[in-house]
Amino acid sequence: MRKIRLPQLAFILFCALVAAPALIINTPASAAPPEDKMRVEEVIAKHLESIGTEAARSGARTRVIVGTSRAVFKVRNNAGAIEGRSVLASENNKILFGMGFDNPDYIGEKFGYNGKRFTVGYLRPGVRSTLGSFILIHDNVFKEGLMGGTLTSAWPLLNLAERKVRLEYSGTDKIGDRTAHKLKYIPIKGSDLQVSLYFDTKTFQHVRTQYERVVGARFSAGGIDSQASQQPSRYKMIEDFSDFKGEGKLNLPHTYKLVLEIETKTGTSIHKWDMSLSQFAFNQEIEETSFNVEAN
Repeated sequence: MRKIRLPQLAFILFCALVAAPALIINTPASAAPPEDKMRVEEVIAKHLESIGTEAARSGARTRVIVGTSRAVFKVRNNAGAIEGRSVLASENNKILFGMGFDNPDYIGEKFGYNGKRFTVGYLRPGVRSTLGSFILIHDNVFKEGLMGGTLTSAWPLLNLAERKVRLEYSGTDKIGDRTAHKLKYIPIKGSDLQVSLYFDTKTFQHVRTQYERVVGARFSAGGIDSQASQQPSRYKMIEDFSDFKGEGKLNLPHTYKLVLEIETKTGTSIHKWDMSLSQFAFNQEIEETSFNVEAN
């Protein structure tokens, strides 16, 4: 079997290697009326059904997903948008996620987890992006398989017994015009991120993961640090998933939106990435070094 290697941001070439006709299936998830409260086990069971049968889920050993990406940045009074490519590749708990743009100031993002080590790419030597810096600090979003949701084989809800995930039911909430069950995700090794997972009350598809962190004012021996504002800094990262369709034997989102909002004493910045996913390949062998972005 030919191995697939993902060279540094050469996604257009990679698309040609993995492009394969999609087999569209119609397997709607079991519908259920909205409820004020459900057991965590019920939500997870129905959610897994929304992805596919147990055989289909376990049968998708590897996944390679390619599409387009549009990045929009708003920092204080400046805003801009650029177009590029995106790729998600996974095998068991290993993940590669990248976006490439033909822009010298912003060449893109690269994240890799090979099951042992997490790596983040640079915009230029010694300089990481805002998103890269944020995720490097909170690497559990990759190490625990949260990033990318059901698009990757590392999604922790696929194997709860092995992952030892802790979840708490937190009622329902509105996601746009949808009502969603909200589960609080408690990271395995602890984290200062508050993580919430949202599942559509009718389809039980995973439609959002939200990460929040508040950093308070710094204190010194004389009280609040004179160099810091008493106003806390707030960080929020949101992954939204929609446009679910059949690929292979799985029902997966084809629109993936990522937003990072940062509010500090100097102002607010909003970074958005809209990805349209069009090519899906399963069970193709992926070269091990692909999951280490420092090696590419």
